[in-house]
Amino acid sequence: MAERRLFGTDGVRGPVGEFLTAELAMALGRAAASAIDAGRPRVLIVRDTRESGPMLEAALAAGIAEGGGDAMTAGVLPTPAASVLARRLDFDLAAVVSASHNPYGDNGIKFFDRSGTKLDDEMEASIEARLEDPAGAEAGRVDELGGAFDDYIRELRTAFGDLDLSGRTIALDCANGATYRVAPAIFERLGATVLASATEPDGRNINDGCGAIHTQPLAERVGASEAEIGFAFDGDGDRLIAIDGEGGVHDGDELIALAARHLSAAGELAGGVAVTVMTNYGFHAAMQAEGIEVAQTKVGDRYVSEALRERDWTLGGEQSGHIIWTGFTPSGDGIAAALLTLRALGDRRLGQVEAFERLPQRMQNVRIADRSAVARAEALWAAVEEENGKLEGRGRVLVRPSGTEPLLRVMVEAPSDGECEQVCSRLVAMVETEFG
Repeated sequence: MAERRLFGTDGVRGPVGEFLTAELAMALGRAAASAIDAGRPRVLIVRDTRESGPMLEAALAAGIAEGGGDAMTAGVLPTPAASVLARRLDFDLAAVVSASHNPYGDNGIKFFDRSGTKLDDEMEASIEARLEDPAGAEAGRVDELGGAFDDYIRELRTAFGDLDLSGRTIALDCANGATYRVAPAIFERLGATVLASATEPDGRNINDGCGAIHTQPLAERVGASEAEIGFAFDGDGDRLIAIDGEGGVHDGDELIALAARHLSAAGELAGGVAVTVMTNYGFHAAMQAEGIEVAQTKVGDRYVSEALRERDWTLGGEQSGHIIWTGFTPSGDGIAAALLTLRALGDRRLGQVEAFERLPQRMQNVRIADRSAVARAEALWAAVEEENGKLEGRGRVLVRPSGTEPLLRVMVEAPSDGECEQVCSRLVAMVETEFG
């Protein structure tokens, strides 16, 4: 298999103009269309609210047509809508123009196959290998797809039609991103009174002090309002963080544990739960106590999805808030995860439910110039091994480069906050020394 150069853990992503250009988007569209074994493939395109989105959407669509495919643009919709609609409307491929939680100056392109699953490494490598290929002999077409918003809402209502939110007040932070219309609409149609914020995208305010990576504003709003719960989505809507009625923050680990117990009790949890190496130690202990098997994967919801497919399981996700429940779609969906959380809670309040006893965790991102140099940093890995040895049986250290940003992520779990802080500080200092 050819070595992947452009695709990271979540598609092709980077600064617009500097890395991701209209030319690259067009080449990716052309290559993707030619890589699909479908004669004249039908390709759906959705995007988030970044100002570069329409330009890249147009370039990607043109490339698909040049590669012999028919591109259908659906405008601004959450990333999981691409997964859902690819299956419902029988597309051969779906593409998303988004950089998820990154700032507005970045953008990205990721693909889903006809089953609604992110492409595997082999297929992404095949697309990269075709980037320099010429246009197809016969050009395809570019059209708008009408009704996509309603189609996605309809799928959510079908999956969660038994969930009555009448008389309940729910706060939503839509990150000025792709959920800004859809999320309030589905919660209102299920009967909730919605207090929505960050629903006025201007092309540059996506993820800016709001959403799943900036939860404090929503926590303050929920704590000061009559809302019983709040949900903060990221820019493209494939993950979420929950806020209880007192303003407490609950991450993906907690929500997955809550959903796992609920589905297991209802006889709807096929097999176990798939999570990544970032998942808190306390989660593993809680699932073991419940008799629920846990599979561990590399970081990235695509790897969680692969693990679920391989085992024919139904639930998995990441601490960051990517939650996959294949009862709805085989990809992370923040809105569906929020509704699944409410179904799992029933009449209980989130702040009253202890998902598991969390081991103290400290995580810090360190910006580095060259992620590829990390593998050769012998002194760093020796220090990581030493710290892990000291924590054996009590905690752990995990150091890894980000798959989407020029960052090195340092995570420490230990029996106390103080020990976490000390170990993390030592390792971060070493990284800063090693990488300048």
